[in-house]
Amino acid sequence: MSSPTNNSGADSNKKAPKRRSPTAQKPAAASASNGKKSSTVTRKSAPKTTKAAAPTVKKSQGTPPPAPPIKKSTHWRRLFVLGSLAAVLLFGIWLVYLDAKVRAEFDGKKWALPAKVYARPLTLYPGKSLSAEQLRAELQWADYTRSSGASRVGSYDERGERWFIYRRAFPFWDGAEATRRLTVRIHDGHITELTDGQGDVALVRLEPQYIGGIFPAHNEDRELIKLSEAPAQLVAALIVTEDKAYFDHWGVSARGIARAMMANMRAGGMVQGGSTLTQQLVKNFFLTNERSLQRKIQEALMALLLERHYSKEEILQAYLNEVYLGQAGRRAIHGFGLASRFYFGKPLNELQTSEIAMLVGLVKGASFYNPRRNPERAKERRDLVLGLMEENGIISTAERIRAQGQSLETASPRRAGQREYPAFLELAKDQLQRNYRLADLQSEGLHIFTTLDPWVQHAVEDAAANQLSLLERRQPELRDQLETAAVITSVDGGEIRALLGSRKAEFFGFNRAIAAQRSIGSLAKPAVYLAALESGRYHWGSLLDDGPVTVAGPSEQLWQPKNYDHQSHGEVPMIDALARSYNQATARLGMQVGLQNVVAEFAKLGVEQPLPPYPSLLLGAISMSPLDVAHMYQTIASQGFVMPLRTIEAVTTASGETLSSYAIQGEQAYDPNMIQWLRYGLEQVAERGTAKALGQSFGVRLAAKTGTSDDQRDAWLAGFDNRHLGVIWVGRDDNQPMPYTGSSAALPIWRDTFKRVGVEPLLPASGLVNAAVDERGILLGDNCRGSIYPFLPDRLDSTAKPCEAAAQESKGKRSWLDWLF
Repeated sequence: MSSPTNNSGADSNKKAPKRRSPTAQKPAAASASNGKKSSTVTRKSAPKTTKAAAPTVKKSQGTPPPAPPIKKSTHWRRLFVLGSLAAVLLFGIWLVYLDAKVRAEFDGKKWALPAKVYARPLTLYPGKSLSAEQLRAELQWADYTRSSGASRVGSYDERGERWFIYRRAFPFWDGAEATRRLTVRIHDGHITELTDGQGDVALVRLEPQYIGGIFPAHNEDRELIKLSEAPAQLVAALIVTEDKAYFDHWGVSARGIARAMMANMRAGGMVQGGSTLTQQLVKNFFLTNERSLQRKIQEALMALLLERHYSKEEILQAYLNEVYLGQAGRRAIHGFGLASRFYFGKPLNELQTSEIAMLVGLVKGASFYNPRRNPERAKERRDLVLGLMEENGIISTAERIRAQGQSLETASPRRAGQREYPAFLELAKDQLQRNYRLADLQSEGLHIFTTLDPWVQHAVEDAAANQLSLLERRQPELRDQLETAAVITSVDGGEIRALLGSRKAEFFGFNRAIAAQRSIGSLAKPAVYLAALESGRYHWGSLLDDGPVTVAGPSEQLWQPKNYDHQSHGEVPMIDALARSYNQATARLGMQVGLQNVVAEFAKLGVEQPLPPYPSLLLGAISMSPLDVAHMYQTIASQGFVMPLRTIEAVTTASGETLSSYAIQGEQAYDPNMIQWLRYGLEQVAERGTAKALGQSFGVRLAAKTGTSDDQRDAWLAGFDNRHLGVIWVGRDDNQPMPYTGSSAALPIWRDTFKRVGVEPLLPASGLVNAAVDERGILLGDNCRGSIYPFLPDRLDSTAKPCEAAAQESKGKRSWLDWLF
């Protein structure tokens, strides 16, 4: 059986060359493909057929022969051609898509620039209260460096009482200001001299401190620079280190790719990319960090397209602003402009050669060569870059030796000039969103000028941390249990100067200053006494009964408040009831004045939340946030002017165009004389009452009120001088009791804060007059003997009694025991 097959195959092979027609070959190919090659040859050479071939012969006698089948090789060739055409078409479509993507994203807004938020600028003028400690701190927070004679921009020098400051230029919201060299003399805590090269200066501002940003979801931050603003050494060092042929290739370097392929083959994987600067920009700007051949091809194509449409200078400028150079907490540091400030605390144009080399070295791996975590590795990389700079004529050998000899010094990443203030930023962001979309705040690079005073903020942060640590040392079981919040405002404008939302000042989380609703305790009492004074039936010398009080509630429940010392004090002057925070006397007074009148007083003071007219309201059984309390006390501190507490001064575009500025808003809700009358009671609290520690510490006129809620769950202190109002809260997040009161927990934080900030005594009340009151609370006429209290002038005419009449009335009220003894 095998022999005929082999012979047929041989015969077939011999006859094959005679078939020159393509049609003659097709049947043979088709039959061969069916395993019947010998049958086909036999059919053509003789009429005799086999049984297997008979049906075919019979069929062909009556019908034309079938179309010859197509060769399999030709079929695949056609498929290959069609597939190739489709692939070329798809590749073309993909290329057009990539081209459109490159142009659209590169021509448009390249980056979502977060809004940069700044503190208030430090204003200098003759007569300003300013300590040398504060000036030094604020200069350092603004990243000024001390140098002899302050000969360069961004430096300062101090020589005794004289300070030399070379101020940087800055685009303030009301106009840009140029660099300026100042001389400041500070004597006895005040500026006594302020000059520049032209003579005396009436007022000057230092540029404000950066305090945070309003970031998009990816938290990228950058400070955009133009190529012309980058030091020439930096640009040259970057090119010779990362892509020496940058100005010669078209986006892709064949030599670099070959070198990378050899390295990858030796390593058995992707270890080197061979990327040009253009490819690096494409990867960072358009693509992910995925290591794959497909992504590498896409990167190369997009690099070629980028180079086709844009100049080398445009691409290089984008690279300087895009490259990732480090991490600052939640912020990703992109671009050399921001990296210069982050690592060295100075703008790019102030960098030294060694600092430039270190930044260029970070391009290869910002984490791997981080100078703070890996100083030896970073120094080795920096010195390598310096060597390349020398080899390529960017610096001389002497410059290279000098730069390599310098230690690797960076500014602290936790310095005030780089840290953020979470509690304040949250409130500022909320207030900004009344006028601006969040998307614009996160992407348009706006400059936000705020009211935050870094000096006050640091003072309250330090005071709170120290006090809580002290309280927990006294009660070890409270360790890490106590929390705090604070709000400090300006008395005259309602600007928030400091906001503390947690004992961990840099904590992004629950902001107790604006979100914690806590019982305010005795901080509610000034509203009760204000309602009494406004009623016309009471003055500070009026007698109140501090005996036991029982009030029946709606469901026959009895309210029986007790004093903190669990004692009753009989009849006491109204001023003593407030100064010593007697609960029983205050509750009785509030019920006599009327609960609805007290509720109305809260609303008039600026409390916006609805308050139920329950008796417990009189002693502060209502929940408010520290910010709400500050709003209420702001009305008292500002002599009856109700105003919203604000965080924003102005908003400008990245180019300095002013979009909005915010002035003081509000209304005069009270006669200033009435508020001065109430303020006298709060002054007595600070002088001889529950907050007398303040009077003892400062020895000047202050106003304050302590507050302690039921079971000592909350400790408060609200107080003000002529410049600042401060509200402090201390408590536990689980709302459990603690062995501390407002005077023992919150007051020390207020005291230590204002010791550092400085106090400005309250001015004497100008709209009040003094008058005598006898021991029964009766107002006496002129020249009468008695206890002296301040009064509104119009209250004296209607209520004062002549000395003789008052004396007779007083005698009539005496018992026979009074006469006997």
